[in-house]
Amino acid sequence: MRSPLLNKLSLIFGPRPPLNWILLCLVSVFVLIALLGSSSTTFDLVTSSAKPDIYTNYRKLKEQARNDYLELKSISLGANRIKDVGLCGKERENYVPCYNVSANLFAGFKDGEEFDRHCELSQEYQDCLVRPPKEYKTPLTWPSGRDVIWSGNVKLTKDQFLSSGSMTKRLMLLEENQIAFHSEDGLNVDGVNDYSHLIAEMIGLGSDSEFLQAGVRTVLDIGCGFGSFGARLLSLKLMALCVAAYEPSGSQVQLVLERGLPAVIGSFISKQLPLPSLSYDMVHCAKCGIIWNSKDGLFLIEIDRLLKPGGYFVLTSPTTQQQHSRTTSANKGSSPLEELTKKLCWSLLAQQDETFIWQKTADSQCYTSRQGEIPVCKGNDMQIYYQPLAPCISGTTSQRWVPIHSKSDSLNSTELEIHGKCSFWIQPDDFFEDSDFWKLALRNYWSLLSPLIFSDHPKRPGDDDPLPPYNMVRNVMDMNAHYGGLSAALMKEGKSVWVMNVVPLGMRNTLPLIHDRGFAGVLHNWCEPFPTYPRTYDLLHANGLLSHIASQRCSMFELLLEMDRILRPEGWVILSDTLGPIEKARALAAQIRWEARVIDLQNGSDQRLLVCQKPFVRK
Repeated sequence: MRSPLLNKLSLIFGPRPPLNWILLCLVSVFVLIALLGSSSTTFDLVTSSAKPDIYTNYRKLKEQARNDYLELKSISLGANRIKDVGLCGKERENYVPCYNVSANLFAGFKDGEEFDRHCELSQEYQDCLVRPPKEYKTPLTWPSGRDVIWSGNVKLTKDQFLSSGSMTKRLMLLEENQIAFHSEDGLNVDGVNDYSHLIAEMIGLGSDSEFLQAGVRTVLDIGCGFGSFGARLLSLKLMALCVAAYEPSGSQVQLVLERGLPAVIGSFISKQLPLPSLSYDMVHCAKCGIIWNSKDGLFLIEIDRLLKPGGYFVLTSPTTQQQHSRTTSANKGSSPLEELTKKLCWSLLAQQDETFIWQKTADSQCYTSRQGEIPVCKGNDMQIYYQPLAPCISGTTSQRWVPIHSKSDSLNSTELEIHGKCSFWIQPDDFFEDSDFWKLALRNYWSLLSPLIFSDHPKRPGDDDPLPPYNMVRNVMDMNAHYGGLSAALMKEGKSVWVMNVVPLGMRNTLPLIHDRGFAGVLHNWCEPFPTYPRTYDLLHANGLLSHIASQRCSMFELLLEMDRILRPEGWVILSDTLGPIEKARALAAQIRWEARVIDLQNGSDQRLLVCQKPFVRK
């Protein structure tokens, strides 16, 4: 006679349980064994007792990640089967959402605005993975990758190269399937190093190695070409961010990021950049194609908004030189550009050949004392997100109005108190606690990834084999940067990476503090695509972002698809959040073919890490 329990089971499953239920039970047993066995592979981000060699056997970790992926697919058999996301067509290999020129023209945008960002018109969303080009290869390691890139990784073709101007050809050399950059023969006749040295001399310095001492730590390079000036500044320990407009072909931003240099898509056509006022010590434009005194000076007013007090605007332009020469020789007074800079309280420091340098005033009262000139903006302008260009002066009443020559190398307690007054959420104690947290977290992250991010690497024909280790991580994005603690920890540890610090829209706006620390960063709404080209980042990190987008009622699936688009093949993702969002993200990660592993931090909380790697899919 059967027991009551067996009778109940028979009622549920029938006399013979289905095979898929038996398989599910077996899988569940194996999963339980795997979870119990994996407890030794956890680490604590909070306590300092974490062992540094806890992840030395990385092959087992990768094997477990593959098993986890297969486990998810096995569990999903039957009615609830998870379907892998397919690949997009070849036409989307270099796809950038929100920049549909045809749709923008149809909507009536013109005079350059058709190349601007218009996410409100973007209706071409597809559930597919952007595939790499057929010729795509893993980028060379830093610093080799700064000077040599694979031509198949960017949209620039041989025909475009051959049809380019002589200056571009001096900058680049196309050989076989590679593009080599010659930083000594690029930006002008005398070379990039001499050009940088010239700018330093024009602002009264002995050499460009004294930029930091003069208060210049951050530079916004507009229309940066292929990034050689930014590469020079980066070698001098300055943070130079390239900003250039979207280009359907031959993109500057894509090529600069491929070189491992900071860059983001942005333009001055109609909207303000997603940056707070008083963000940069220097703004640079070398033949960037912008007519600065057009649109009643709106472009130059935007530069004034971004510049810190005492900051510099460097303009190298043959057109400006010709206008200046004609005005001077005819004794007609000042040119329209010079008149506009006077209204902005800028002083012309120096002019040599095609290069002009203006300095923004350090006196905020200069603007209010000039009645009838450009008015001062009203209200708080710290959270700028693609607002229309404003015909008024910003930042004059801000507590952050501090001349660049008066700033310290690192934020001190007084400067933190200023940020506390600007934002009620920023407290010095919280800031220092965050810094200590990320110092330890970075050691644990690097311990986790270091066996995995170093591997054999392609080399140029004829070169000797490079010495190990081969660091596969250069471009890093912190998708919820908070105070920029991860960026600061990476810098302190001397890692050869740079970080794009993103402050999500709707979170507390810490971006002014991030810029005052000398880091690159932008404001962004993660319910929308990020303004960059595919395959431009090696590592994406996000702490608490999954919970945030859920509170914003945005799609986690669309977020992960966007992360896949901007992540290079074999790139890494580290997500930190509570158990619920992490488990959901883990299931979605399997759907988009990532190798994924959930790690319990073992600190008494429900905080988890999800570590993923994007595969190199060719099809």
